[in-house]
Amino acid sequence: MVVAIVHNEDAGVLVDALLEKDFRATRLQSSGGFLKQSNATVMLGVEDASVDAVMAIIAEQCTSRTQVVNPMPPIMEPGEFFMPYPLEVEVGGATVFVLPVERFERI
Repeated sequence: MVVAIVHNEDAGVLVDALLEKDFRATRLQSSGGFLKQSNATVMLGVEDASVDAVMAIIAEQCTSRTQVVNPMPPIMEPGEFFMPYPLEVEVGGATVFVLPVERFERI
């Protein structure tokens, strides 16, 4: 089983690329990370021989890039003024887990 956590903007093209190569994928909405932005978790059940092909598709479709974001200000006391500075952060890419599966059936 391959479980890939990807940026939400990359998930659609990733699933399309996987389907084009006849890999069935399930996409789940998720969130987390430094900015609490929405992610997508893409899960696939594949044979061991297909893991490298799936990893190549993920690497091709889910590239890292920088993005400028305005962080949320901390909770403040009345009368205080805080203007957060924009931050440049790296988004995209993928975190991939390859898990052994004892039994796999496609019904």
